[in-house]
Amino acid sequence: MLQDFRLAARMLRKQPGFTLVAVLTLALGIGATAAVFSLIQGVLLTPPPYRQPQQIALIQPVRADGQPVGQSRAWPAQQWLQWKEEATSLASVAAYSWTFNYLIQNDGSESMEGLWVTRDYFSLTGLHPMMGRVFTESDATPKAPPVILIGYEFWKRKFDGDPNIVGKTLRMSRRDTPLTIVGVMPPNVRFLPSPANAQEPNYNVNAAVDFWLPFAPDPQHLKQPDWDVVARLRDGVSWKQAQSELSVLVASQAKSERDFEGIRARMEPLSEELNSDGRRILLPLLGAAALVLLIACGNVAALLLVRGLQRQQEYAIRTALGVSRSVLFRQISTESLLLALLGAFGGIALAFAAVRVFKLIAIHAVPRLDSVTTGWPVLAWGPCIAAAAALLAGVIPALRASGLDPIEVLKRAGPKSSSGPAERRLLRGVTTVQTALTLALLVGAGLLIRTMSNVSKVQTGYRVDHILTMSVTAVQGKWADFHERALDRVTALPGVTNAAFAWGVPLTGNNWPAHIVLEGQPAAVRETDRLSFPLRSVTPGYFALLGLPLLDGRDFRSSDKRGAPSVAVVNQALADRYFPHAAVGKKLWLGDTKGSPTVIIGVAADARNGDLTKPAQPEIYLSMWQASPFSKHLIVRTSSDPVALSGVIQRTLRSVDPTVAVENVKTLAAIRDDSLASRAFAMQLLIGFALVGGVLTLVGIYGVLSLSVASRRRELAIRAAVGAGRTQIRNLVFAEGFRLIAVGVLAGLGASLVLTRVLKSLLFEVSPADPVTLVSVGLIFAAVALLACWAPTRRAATVDPVEALRYE
Repeated sequence: MLQDFRLAARMLRKQPGFTLVAVLTLALGIGATAAVFSLIQGVLLTPPPYRQPQQIALIQPVRADGQPVGQSRAWPAQQWLQWKEEATSLASVAAYSWTFNYLIQNDGSESMEGLWVTRDYFSLTGLHPMMGRVFTESDATPKAPPVILIGYEFWKRKFDGDPNIVGKTLRMSRRDTPLTIVGVMPPNVRFLPSPANAQEPNYNVNAAVDFWLPFAPDPQHLKQPDWDVVARLRDGVSWKQAQSELSVLVASQAKSERDFEGIRARMEPLSEELNSDGRRILLPLLGAAALVLLIACGNVAALLLVRGLQRQQEYAIRTALGVSRSVLFRQISTESLLLALLGAFGGIALAFAAVRVFKLIAIHAVPRLDSVTTGWPVLAWGPCIAAAAALLAGVIPALRASGLDPIEVLKRAGPKSSSGPAERRLLRGVTTVQTALTLALLVGAGLLIRTMSNVSKVQTGYRVDHILTMSVTAVQGKWADFHERALDRVTALPGVTNAAFAWGVPLTGNNWPAHIVLEGQPAAVRETDRLSFPLRSVTPGYFALLGLPLLDGRDFRSSDKRGAPSVAVVNQALADRYFPHAAVGKKLWLGDTKGSPTVIIGVAADARNGDLTKPAQPEIYLSMWQASPFSKHLIVRTSSDPVALSGVIQRTLRSVDPTVAVENVKTLAAIRDDSLASRAFAMQLLIGFALVGGVLTLVGIYGVLSLSVASRRRELAIRAAVGAGRTQIRNLVFAEGFRLIAVGVLAGLGASLVLTRVLKSLLFEVSPADPVTLVSVGLIFAAVALLACWAPTRRAATVDPVEALRYE
């Protein structure tokens, strides 16, 4: 092998142009694939820091009738406590619930995300503190001193990694007594999903957990659906067995307790749930990168085939001198392997750069992007891809070279020997495959471009220009006093047109999912039949600030405060569905009819608050002075660049209360862009991959036609000698190129119909088989590819019959 590598190196050095082109081509394919694999390794393949995570299940509530759960629902303690006692297939069951709070600081408080957990949570997950201890059973009793576990990242960020942190206290909002720190957890512990809390402004399931608090079920509220549930399967128990047993238990509970009717339990493997968003975007991109690698390998295979044609006499002489076919195959394969290894080094360098670029443009598109590294994943994956590339690019040229008949080759040897029809057919086949794969990439990119164009035309129902938003939380003092003074001072600032507070800013995913009873609607018989709508809470002037018109009734007033009659504004979708004649004056109840009703005072136009790609759904707006959220957004409309005013607005808020928490400062336009981040990221990468594949394919088409012209010099010279004009010869060569491109384009359109289906979840108002995209992309690529035929066609018309036939 060492001798083969030396020979391969000498041969590659003799043709530096060929070597450089082949190495760069492979580097592009290997680099693209290795870069996307690095994202997949960091996001999808890195296991969570739990003991045997493949045995951990999240138990999700689903409706028995198969319909989506209207309101994100958690589990009552009464149910999961029974599972803990009776489910033999489960080794342990624990409950948790996402929460957030604020670390009180005199120069601006800071938000914290954490979990309430039962005592079994840590033994189930296998988490052990790196300092201190976990919770004991007594920590969750009502009279126990308040304790807290903090996360590694929070410990480093706020306490500078103090080694003596255990035993110290911290001040947290909404807590009268400081909490004693009993331990520090290891790094990189992230949240388990908590769907019932996903609409909260601070919810980020991909963040590192800042703190854990102990809890035990309250015997007085065992039927209250408050908790998410995680379980560990016993050793040797299959997922099917565990699911079957749990289904029986839940069905039995539904028979004995009416509140549990209509809800079933579905066990989801932890990794499946955590990786669902990442898989949706990264796996299609890995497929696109793999297509680029195949195109690159096809290009190099074509180069090696052409090089093999040029070296046929050399191979024939070596065979005649006694070199066996297997040795010749090995030597030629070694050349392709050496090319692939050189390409791997270039690809690794490109991958390191590409991963940095991907992380810059995919900040809001890919979850857990901070765990992506450019170290060993790229270094390990590069040689593996190189080996595959060497096999794909080198095996056919090596087989053809080792299978030559030396006598026949030496017979037809001459200064102007040319390739035969079989070699040209093989090269045309390789180029056809390249064209088909490139068309698939181009169609995918075209579909996403059309998607982004369609989204840009969506009528949101509100304005996003010149609007600044920031989450604002008063962690102490009088809630109403702070917010009234804050609005007065911010509105008075130069450059500020108007301002309002809102819980449920568009496109942030924030809202209160709640059960509602509407006047005139039949009472729900079962829990799953209850109406559920998202609630938003806003101050007067919110609708005017966003340019969201009121179609009927009035806006909220400053007098709509606590103690005054409860009022609400509904959107047009709710009014049309439930109050088609007149909604103003109708009543609704939050939760049930035991409390005082809320009167509808206005109807607002529909707005796409949740997702730009989904039509407006029924929604209810409440007066913030009556429905007072702890954390909310300040929305400010400005007469100039809103970002330029962000600093002065924050200082104004802290002048009202120095401890106020001001975070997540963004323009509404930036929030809109973030909501489309996954589609934009996929589009950018597919466009890049498609352009690379397109260039490689065009080079391949050019190379095949050039070789065809070179191999047919004698034929073309004879045609010219017997009277064929230049136009006829050009048409002959151009027709060959046209057939090659046409077959490739048709095959590519067929492949696109299959391959682009993986993008279906990212598309909007365009189907994977969109005829406009298929036809336009096919025509554009065909037109550009025909331009690549121009130089070989022109060269064919200039063949000199005398020079070409000199040796005949």
